[in-house]
Amino acid sequence: MHKYNPRLKTPSRYLRSNQTLAELALWQRLRRKQIAQVQFYRQRPLLNFIVDFYCPKANLIVECDGSQHFTTEGLAADESRDATLADLGLLTLRFDNRQILQELEAVYAIIEQVTLQRIKAEPNLNE
Repeated sequence: MHKYNPRLKTPSRYLRSNQTLAELALWQRLRRKQIAQVQFYRQRPLLNFIVDFYCPKANLIVECDGSQHFTTEGLAADESRDATLADLGLLTLRFDNRQILQELEAVYAIIEQVTLQRIKAEPNLNE
């Protein structure tokens, strides 16, 4: 598991207790090892970021993007953040909140497919 900034522990707890509807809907599908018996964590601190969902076994991050992510500043910040996390071998999947709420099964299928591919590609990843 990757290191994180311990000062993010309290903000991540706050985010876990104040999820958006999209995060809550997706969490119901990712929790309790429903994909290939691998653990997903929600609102997980990684480096100096808090990611929405993280699967260490697959080195996978799933982000639920609200409207703030579609501004010029938001897009630039996400691009920079994704590049930094990619340098650690982490893949970030991004879905907008509307897509999650309206097409949850399709979003889940994509996450499941990518998770399975990444586990098969690198079976010795650390949890």
